[in-house]
Amino acid sequence: MSARSAAQHLLDAVLRGKRTLDEAMGVVLALNHLEPRDRGFARLLAATVLRRLGTLDAVIAKCLDKGAPPQPVAHVLRLGAAQLLFLGTPAHAAVGETVDLGPPKLRGLVNAVLRRIAREGATLLDDIDQARADTPDWLWDALVAGHGEAQTRMIVAAMRDEAPLDLSVKTDPVGWAEKLGAELRPTGTLRMREANAVPDLPGFEEGAWWVQDEAAALPVKLLGDVTGQRVLDMCAAPGGKTLQLAAAGAKVVAVDQNAKRLDRLVENLARTGLEAEIVIADAAKWRAPAPFARVLLDAPCTATGTLRRHPEIAHLKSGADATKLTAAQDKLLDAAAAATAHGGILVYAVCSLDPREGPARMTAFLARHRDFAREAVRAEELGGRAELIDDSGDLRTTPAHGMDGFYAARLRRASG
Repeated sequence: MSARSAAQHLLDAVLRGKRTLDEAMGVVLALNHLEPRDRGFARLLAATVLRRLGTLDAVIAKCLDKGAPPQPVAHVLRLGAAQLLFLGTPAHAAVGETVDLGPPKLRGLVNAVLRRIAREGATLLDDIDQARADTPDWLWDALVAGHGEAQTRMIVAAMRDEAPLDLSVKTDPVGWAEKLGAELRPTGTLRMREANAVPDLPGFEEGAWWVQDEAAALPVKLLGDVTGQRVLDMCAAPGGKTLQLAAAGAKVVAVDQNAKRLDRLVENLARTGLEAEIVIADAAKWRAPAPFARVLLDAPCTATGTLRRHPEIAHLKSGADATKLTAAQDKLLDAAAAATAHGGILVYAVCSLDPREGPARMTAFLARHRDFAREAVRAEELGGRAELIDDSGDLRTTPAHGMDGFYAARLRRASG
């Protein structure tokens, strides 16, 4: 089984089986027989097709009399075209080693189409609006509604790139940046452009750091000094923010209803030597015995801000998912409000670029909860990056900033 064949199975598992790419990586048995380098290439191939699906299909359609390719070779043609157009694979390899993936009776067709793309690739791309073609209507509309068309095009361009490896450290970020050969970002995150397998990196075994995108590490900073504070982390799994809070000296109660995802948090707590109280419960229904001075709600969302890492989201979700999730987000926000002590801080966060899941939820929340008010984020809390603060004083990051897309708002409850 070749890497290209494994990539074909990955695409089928995602686009037909409706699995995430990470889930597909776990169920496509062909991957088990590949060397790590070939496994990585198979994933890169599948991810590139998912990122550029609209453009690939438009190019392929130009090479076929009937436009749409026969279903048995749709993925084969996409994989071949992705190698030729976007991955810089030599034509002899992209064509020769991809043709055989299709059924024998259609290999002549695949060969002819891929050879034409190899010859005319740049010309075939000329009149295609690639940003628009690669973004499903539901996602395009949400992005334009929240960011405008010009910024949307910058976001879509940034989402085509593989995300770097970002790390949060317990202590001594300068020292660990030197040991790992990493870039120390203004926000305190360590960034590695190239890295070996995560468990093989210095500091993993002793629990000196954990993997966490730079944007995902920012909402915790909005809680301020949490040393000795009781902090509620709602919807905590897989636990990066819980680890941040524990490392900062907080007494953390981490609540999530997904026991399997909480297992990963328990493992990371053991590896890092940090402590937190774990509660398996629906955060919208769980009631704390006493209010918390600090509450963090990282709510379930469409996760459109993570498309660099999870390009399948564009094809597995729809605008209807955002509509359903806003109701769940409102329930969680009401529960978070009830858990926040008078004078305390509530931070709401989502890894979504959809304004319905971010600013719109704050407008609705503040209309329901008159005893809460926005507390604007300050640039110094974000390593001086004022461009990450929107006109309302909330945190707003996008892939165009070189990180995942996150929205976060800080709210303070009135005293007494």
